Amino acid sequence: QVQLVESGGGLVQPGGSLRLSCAASGSIFSIYAMGWYRQAPGKQRELVAQITPGGRTTYSDFVKGRFTISRDNAKNTMFLQMNNLKPEDTARYYCNADRGPYYRWGQGTQVTVSS
Repeated sequence: QVQLVESGGGLVQPGGSLRLSCAASGSIFSIYAMGWYRQAPGKQRELVAQITPGGRTTYSDFVKGRFTISRDNAKNTMFLQMNNLKPEDTARYYCNADRGPYYRWGQGTQVTVSS
């Protein structure tokens, strides 16, 4: 079983930055496309960014130009650099495959953008 652990969230002011990390227990990033998701209270989980084994990246319109997804296959780690954060970015962020079937979901990491 693959285990995913997210970290790096926190409280930040609007316009601030955070760097999220996703650590995997297996070498999966070179095999499968992966993505970052977020879920706010009362809303469904949404895909915000994804990266293919070949390095192609895709972003949702609401984060394009502000977020950057990357990975380090040797360390089985994926990142999400979040710049110019907005209050609407407030959510719990998760990593997983960019499409089903999904690995077991981790606990996620909370991102709160507020002044």
